[in-house]
Amino acid sequence: MRIFLDASVLFSAAYSASGASREIIRRGILGELQLVVSVWVVEEARRNLQAKAPGAVGQLDILLEAAAPHTAKPTETQIRSAMAYIAAKDAPVVAAARAANADHLVSLDRKHMVDVPGIEAASGLSILLPGGLLQKLRA
Repeated sequence: MRIFLDASVLFSAAYSASGASREIIRRGILGELQLVVSVWVVEEARRNLQAKAPGAVGQLDILLEAAAPHTAKPTETQIRSAMAYIAAKDAPVVAAARAANADHLVSLDRKHMVDVPGIEAASGLSILLPGGLLQKLRA
């Protein structure tokens, strides 16, 4: 299963040794999930950690090295296309998940992505919270 990770999930996994975000990374390390990120997502996670939890930046690097996620590179056209149905700041994330042919986009952003009407239909993506993905895997 191909899982695209949003910056919020990377932040959470680096910040806390427990929780669903870290469990998804662990499953990626074990080869149970194929993880995908984008350069933009990693930079955003790193920038947010530097601002809010600088001691966790090293943990992010360790997790990324161990999980060795694939890197998706959306085109400018794909990003502009995503702007038709999602805020410009989130368009690179959705475009990258689509470019990666991800089965699921995992995010903690309830306000702009998860359970926001119309985004799943417009993008063709399943957008889940980390806990929702783990529930789906257990089912």
